Amino acid sequence: MKFFFTLVLLFTCSTLSFPGILRITVDAPIHPVTSEYICDALDRADEAGHSLVILVLNTPGGLDSSMREIIEKILGARTPVAAYVSPSGARSASAGFFIGIACDLFIMAPGTNTGAASPVGISLTGQSMDETMAKKVMNDAAAYIKSIAEKRGRNTELADDAVRLGASYTEEEAMAGNLIDLIAGNSQEIIAHFHGKTIFRFDGSEHVLDLEGEEIIDLPLSARQKFLLTIANPNLAYILLMLGLLGLYFEFSNPGAILPGVLGGISILLAIFAFQILPINYVGLILILLAIGLFILDIKIQSYGILSIGGIVAMVIGSIMLIDAPIPELRPSLMLIIPLALGLSLIFIFLVVLAVRVHVKKAVTGREGLVGELGEARTPLTPEGKVFVHGELWNAEAEGEIEPGSKVEVVEVRSNLSIKVKKV
Repeated sequence: MKFFFTLVLLFTCSTLSFPGILRITVDAPIHPVTSEYICDALDRADEAGHSLVILVLNTPGGLDSSMREIIEKILGARTPVAAYVSPSGARSASAGFFIGIACDLFIMAPGTNTGAASPVGISLTGQSMDETMAKKVMNDAAAYIKSIAEKRGRNTELADDAVRLGASYTEEEAMAGNLIDLIAGNSQEIIAHFHGKTIFRFDGSEHVLDLEGEEIIDLPLSARQKFLLTIANPNLAYILLMLGLLGLYFEFSNPGAILPGVLGGISILLAIFAFQILPINYVGLILILLAIGLFILDIKIQSYGILSIGGIVAMVIGSIMLIDAPIPELRPSLMLIIPLALGLSLIFIFLVVLAVRVHVKKAVTGREGLVGELGEARTPLTPEGKVFVHGELWNAEAEGEIEPGSKVEVVEVRSNLSIKVKKV
């Protein structure tokens, strides 16, 4: 009986363990969402005791803060990490190059490239940094990559050139230059090549890779991370912001419409959520809000269209400056920004004009609608009498004597259901 319970316990423990090789795929820019995905995967690998994490990379680069967060996690992970630039035609540029150099193993598939790691900095005004600041950023990035490359036993000169000169390397050049450890067509080749090999961890300790027969376990993005990755698309974030502003303006100018306000509010919240992921430039956001204010002022103030032109210029410039990202993949496309900014500017102007016309238009119903109407005196007004106005016979008081049959105009509607008229 005791032997039976021992077998059950051993079977249970074996089913609760998660051995094998964990594989994660990053096919996107490096930003907080991809950083969260990689860091969570490394935590899972450490807890489950995986023998290796294969990080499949295809990225144009991304944000320095997210890159450093990932590298810090990789250097401190108990599980060895292999960066694998794949599939053929993929790249691991800029921040992706830093991450690859930092991993225990750096592998590239045939037909891939890496490097082009020069830092790109943009100031709060959307302009390039001054020469002194750019030099500081460059030196900091170069020192960072060289320190990691030296500790990993990789070519520090080529790593430095990738930062200072923006050099990019094919898989063959990277292999010949001792930047990577292997050129492999698939994950199985990686496992076969490194099984039984001894690697040196970042802390200087030795680790023997036991990979033979290990199952590859793919860890996809969670539903939440997929949603965040979709929202983090700069083009979508910009569209959500514009539609949100348009919906809220329509709701405020026409209270009770409800649907534009609800959709606008949701769009604004989603855009704000995306801006927590993307590097937002608040000067650009202020310019967009200023543009809306100028459109409204142009209707209130006779500027002969100057304020509207200023609003359109502010809308376009603010849209271009809105997302302060180091790579084009994290910035909205100009092919989207300019048509959308111009189109929404015209829509804002059109809605403001309609609202003002409604407010200044003469009332056609009620007491206010009767003022200014023309009628006919049916009895002598000396000064009181009867007039026929708007299909009805009214008690009226005239400003002077008016003969029957004369044309009159209503100048006031009184609370006692009588009117005051004057002769036309």
